[in-house]
Amino acid sequence: MNEDNRLRSLMFTMTYMLMKRRRDVNNINIQRRNEIQRRVRHRQYFLQRQKRMLMMMTAVGGFSSTVGMRTRPWTTMRSTDWWERVMTQNEFQPSDWLDKFRMSRETFFHLCDELRPRLTRQDTSLRRALPVEKRVALALWRLAANTEYRVIGALFGVGKSTVCCCVRDLCHALAALLKPAYLRAPAGGELRDSAQAFLSRAGFPHCASVVATLHTAILTPSANTADYCNPEGWMSVLTQVSVNGLGQFWDVCGSFPGGTDPAEILQCSRLWSSASEGGLSPDPPPPFMGRPLRYVLLGDGSHPLQPWLLTAYPEGPAALPGPQRLFNRRVAEARGVAASALLRLRARWQCLARRNDCRLDLLPTMVLACCILHNVCEARGDAFRPEWQEEAVRVEASQPAIPRGGEGPERGEAEEVRRLFCDYFQQQE
Repeated sequence: MNEDNRLRSLMFTMTYMLMKRRRDVNNINIQRRNEIQRRVRHRQYFLQRQKRMLMMMTAVGGFSSTVGMRTRPWTTMRSTDWWERVMTQNEFQPSDWLDKFRMSRETFFHLCDELRPRLTRQDTSLRRALPVEKRVALALWRLAANTEYRVIGALFGVGKSTVCCCVRDLCHALAALLKPAYLRAPAGGELRDSAQAFLSRAGFPHCASVVATLHTAILTPSANTADYCNPEGWMSVLTQVSVNGLGQFWDVCGSFPGGTDPAEILQCSRLWSSASEGGLSPDPPPPFMGRPLRYVLLGDGSHPLQPWLLTAYPEGPAALPGPQRLFNRRVAEARGVAASALLRLRARWQCLARRNDCRLDLLPTMVLACCILHNVCEARGDAFRPEWQEEAVRVEASQPAIPRGGEGPERGEAEEVRRLFCDYFQQQE
């Protein structure tokens, strides 16, 4: 009897707990459903309220809701008087275009037309899109003067974030649209023209290009700081460029931490693989000193000597023989073409001469965009002012010294090619 009572009591307790659990679950579901319905009603209320406000603003303002509004209610009104006068009243003289945008008016509008498919934006119901000309102008101002975003924004009547977006969009548009036309490996006729230009400007024959490096000062990065410290002790990114005889760039590889060995950058680049396979010389190779020889490239002391990549003879305590000294002098004169091109690049686009504060992920594209703009201006014959160069030399830090690298595995054949050029220079003396 006692066991039956105990069993009956246990069953009653379990039944009560199960019913209580079911009631609690039902209450929770009801509360959740009520909360969802409350949020839906709340959102519908605010959407209806916003719709009524827009209808009232349309009725009071006297314009249709299909026509874009000039600004959002929370947008700060900024003056665009200066830019409107430049574009509509033609207040800029040719010297002003060169001074502010580093290019002529004709080149500026040519650039706008080329980039229009990528930079055009659509008007919205709350804001009118910036014209392509204005987007290009404020981005060029930033690249040319390395001015703060807030200063450019105040001048053009836009916000700092808009300036930042326009600079990024311009750099990516240049890399996507103009790189195939203005920065590419030369073909057969262009190789001959480049070799002839090196011969006429520096007296160095059979040379297609000079390989050089460019250090761009940056802010101290948050990670891998030691890798970005160059031999001079300041933070930089390193870019490898290839310059033809006309002082234009046709290959840009970068940007790497400033402490990277230039020889490693070259050996990992497409330029190395293309030149090693004979892709930078016509087939069959043109004759030189009575024998067929591929066009050569000139490197600095950090690059390994190759049959297609010549470097100067290393100078030690003992004096070099006369032919080798003459060869080194000619190499230095030919490399001066690249040094002059890099100086003109940094002088025209001073975001590369001064410390660049942009993000590291944008900097390689910005350097590439500046090289493309350099080629555009040089190809179209835009003037270059000497005071730009003087200012760049005054404000920029000195480029790090070039370390001496090792010799390549094909030293025997490369030495034979180098002696062939020594014989040529001796005959010309």
